[in-house]
Amino acid sequence: MSLLTITKLTESVGAEVSGVDADHLASDEGLGLAILDALEDNGVLVFRGLNLDPEAQVALCRRLGDIDHSADGHHPVSGIYPITLDTSKNSSAAYLKATFDWHIDGCTPLKDECPQKATVLSAVHVAETGGETEFASAYGAYETLPDAEKQRYEAMRVVHSLEASQRRVNPDPTEEQLMRWRARPTHEHPLVWTHRSGRKSLVLGASTDHIVGMEPAESQALLDELLAHATAGDKVYSHRWSVGDTVIWDNRGVLHRAAPYDPNSPREMLRTTVLGDEPIQ
Repeated sequence: MSLLTITKLTESVGAEVSGVDADHLASDEGLGLAILDALEDNGVLVFRGLNLDPEAQVALCRRLGDIDHSADGHHPVSGIYPITLDTSKNSSAAYLKATFDWHIDGCTPLKDECPQKATVLSAVHVAETGGETEFASAYGAYETLPDAEKQRYEAMRVVHSLEASQRRVNPDPTEEQLMRWRARPTHEHPLVWTHRSGRKSLVLGASTDHIVGMEPAESQALLDELLAHATAGDKVYSHRWSVGDTVIWDNRGVLHRAAPYDPNSPREMLRTTVLGDEPIQ
């Protein structure tokens, strides 16, 4: 099996991969398993200055699993979705402002789709200031809790909604916006995700609406406390982008967010999403 040269970036999450070029990633059939193993161990993999073109990015992602094509049409290459606040490049740019809050992708699917397995992001243009992508381990958030709290939280369930995440950036929506948000179904998930691997993680972030059976104020206070625990400064890897960088993260075990940047910035990332096959349970 192909080997990767890994250098950890923080104690809890993130590692830099070196000694691999774009041609190698696009052509080496054995790299898929090596990358998935490295993601399990590190949560986030950073390839600096890789300059991976869109076709090669999609080819790499196919080695990691099935690819999400639901957003095709925004980019000439199928499987590529542009992350930008420029509405001429992405007509859904307004929704991307919610990515400035910590989240796990796929907690509010249209039906019963599983959260995404992994996400690959490559930098085409970067912000002059801000625009870093920050990561925190949802596994580590659970593992560093006292045993009594682990037991308590494993019995809790949380409702997730698109409305919860959108209200964070637009607290005074129009009736039309509310109707669009509420057209997407809510989903109830365990607060603690017990993975097939046996590992456990906290399911937190912008889409969390409330803890089932708990008073709203108490629910919000606990969710805020847990998110602060998960994303404390010493537990976060913040990636400052350079053009040509590629970052892959394990969406099932990692929280992420974009640091704010000027809405008129040319910042543009190309995203490919690897579909998941493991429900939150």
